[in-house]
Amino acid sequence: MTALPSGTTAWILTDGKAGDLAPCRGLAHALGLTAQERQVALRPPFSWWAPRGPADPRDRVLTPPWPDLALATGRRAVPALRALRRLSGGRTFTVFLRDPRIGAEVADLVWVPEHDRLRGPTVLTTLAGPHPVSPERLAAARAAPDPRLAALPAPRAAVLVGGDSRHGRVRPEAAERFLSALDRLGAEASLMITASRRTPSSLREGLRALSLRRGAFLWDGSGENPYLALLALADAVVATADSANMVGEAVATGAPVLLFELTDTYLRHRPFFAALRHYGAVHPFNGRLEGSRYEPLDFTPAIAEAVAAAYLRHRDALARLTGP
Repeated sequence: MTALPSGTTAWILTDGKAGDLAPCRGLAHALGLTAQERQVALRPPFSWWAPRGPADPRDRVLTPPWPDLALATGRRAVPALRALRRLSGGRTFTVFLRDPRIGAEVADLVWVPEHDRLRGPTVLTTLAGPHPVSPERLAAARAAPDPRLAALPAPRAAVLVGGDSRHGRVRPEAAERFLSALDRLGAEASLMITASRRTPSSLREGLRALSLRRGAFLWDGSGENPYLALLALADAVVATADSANMVGEAVATGAPVLLFELTDTYLRHRPFFAALRHYGAVHPFNGRLEGSRYEPLDFTPAIAEAVAAAYLRHRDALARLTGP
């Protein structure tokens, strides 16, 4: 890994969504940076105009000193990242994760998954995106297992449940089929379940009843978030198909990932899931354990290496412009 200069400063710009913070945090960690997290707070009418419009002048997120490097994702963060680039006089090296929807010119470097169409000289593509589920963190979670999970007999299945999104709503009949399949899986594996803020209340209640019936672990929001511990201890991972991030993190474990469609799968995610099926990491979830372990898929180090190299080129170019 190309080392960044000591003292390199960094910001993370998002609107605070967990699904946006996770890839930025994972990339910052891989770069060896302690990034300052700044939450964009666009208000109408500026929120209506994002990502094309200007930054909200009432938002206090853009206050100097400007960082050396900024990582951002989410359409609401685009105006702030563009403004930061301008206000810093181009000194801040800007990175945007995922398609900003208005072209690659919004940042010095843009990462998109291979199934996205955006391409260009400043666009980096990999099969999956950056995330915080590193081999080191997984190893640490296995070495000191969460006592709430360690007592569960093997095999263990982590169950990552999403829910409604702007791309689709959970279908009641699909939720019923999902709960029935989990009930069958509970006969041959210990279930370790975590739900999302997007999980509908009816499905959440079904998961609670299932956990009581099967003696499963269901995180109720109390105590430390066991997400990383679930992945570290899992012999298989059940994931719903509404989140490419969640599936990308699951395949970093090397455990078979069993995919279930609670909603109609977003068209842009289908090529990604197809590639993972071809690799042998992902299988349909039908209520039983399937598949075998594989070499974990983690593209975070490669993305971090590309960002570090691009940042150093940017820094050298600035030094040549300003002189000794």
